[in-house]
Amino acid sequence: MDILWTPWRMAYLQNPNQEDGCMFCLQLEKPDGEENLVLYRGRQAFVILNRFPYTNGHLMVVPIAHLPSLEDLRADQMAELMELTQRSLAMLRRVYGAGSFNLGANIGQAAGAGVADHVHLHVVPRWAGDTNFMSTLANTRVLPETLEATYRRLRQNWDSGEAAPEELKRKPPLTATGPL
Repeated sequence: MDILWTPWRMAYLQNPNQEDGCMFCLQLEKPDGEENLVLYRGRQAFVILNRFPYTNGHLMVVPIAHLPSLEDLRADQMAELMELTQRSLAMLRRVYGAGSFNLGANIGQAAGAGVADHVHLHVVPRWAGDTNFMSTLANTRVLPETLEATYRRLRQNWDSGEAAPEELKRKPPLTATGPL
């Protein structure tokens, strides 16, 4: 029998809420790097790797404003959230060859939100044939790359400017005024 070791998950399993306060707001207080896993900070939103990913490249796009739901965001906050989501999709397609994605938000505790008071979007890259028996039978996910290696790989590609689709490179950032 083969043994699959995932020792980094024990910290989460024993105490998923290790720090007092909002995990997103706490990560923004730290310098960007492998400690806080922030790939990019915009004016209204940021991109961060999920510390306990479903797949390599599992990102979250988060508004900087500490708000519980998408309908609480102003138009400019929502525009940047979606622009960074679009940029994340393009980068994951290019860097990891992702063919598909799960994109979603769990809004509120009853919907399964682990951080119910700070809305965020999950961007989970997927590949044809990547659904395997491990999650179903062993309650385990197989990740072939360390979180630190994923961070370095994506940060390098984000900083290179190649993460943005051509259309975003040519256009000025989206701006919005007034309510949606």
